[in-house]
Amino acid sequence: MPAAAYAGKECVCQFRRGVCDQTCVRDMLATPFYIACLKLRGRRCLVVGGGAIGLEKAEGLLACDGDVVVVAPEAGPELEALAAEGSIAWERRPYRPEDLDGAFLVIACTDDTDTNIAIYEDAERRAMLVNVVDVPPLCNFILPAIVRTGPLAIAISTAGASPALAKRMKAEVSELFGEEYATLAVLLNDARGWAKGTLPTYQDRKAFFEEIVNGEPDPIALLRAGDAAAVRDLIAAAQRTHQPA
Repeated sequence: MPAAAYAGKECVCQFRRGVCDQTCVRDMLATPFYIACLKLRGRRCLVVGGGAIGLEKAEGLLACDGDVVVVAPEAGPELEALAAEGSIAWERRPYRPEDLDGAFLVIACTDDTDTNIAIYEDAERRAMLVNVVDVPPLCNFILPAIVRTGPLAIAISTAGASPALAKRMKAEVSELFGEEYATLAVLLNDARGWAKGTLPTYQDRKAFFEEIVNGEPDPIALLRAGDAAAVRDLIAAAQRTHQPA
């Protein structure tokens, strides 16, 4: 269970049980999540909280080119440095509902339950994305563990049941899908324009790319051997084979 939601602790969600009885997380593993990749470039992304978790969330949003605004009366030295260099905007004060105006999403990581609940309810009224860290009932989206290599991003989620398991899986997936997969993605992307402009149907394009990815010789094995030129030759051969008469 998330650290902030288990029996015996003070309730930190909108159900206000006094002492947590796990009402809020009983159906968590049965909840189907719609997995999506968000384009954050140029979008206002709000982080409420200036501690270590706030830093982690701000850095994750910056990595995706979000316009990050941190709201917190105090912030750690790393966040202060990001604000000083202009990478983020820091509003040095408590949260206000109008902070959500124009925001695409908000991540809250304060240690004040009333503030977290207010952020969630304010965001829900605006039909915007909100995540209160470690409090599942105060989230309408969750943040999976991410393996990121070049243009590839692999998301791993345990629906909040075990961050430790997600961390182990992330390490194993990182070893399984290394740099060669990112390189192949780039090479295949270079062929997308040709495929869309030349091959008339979706099925034709699907057959073209699957022949390259699943064919012989194996493009991943070639890239592991350092032979990107051979993969380019494979793509060129597939283009000749699939060129309409």
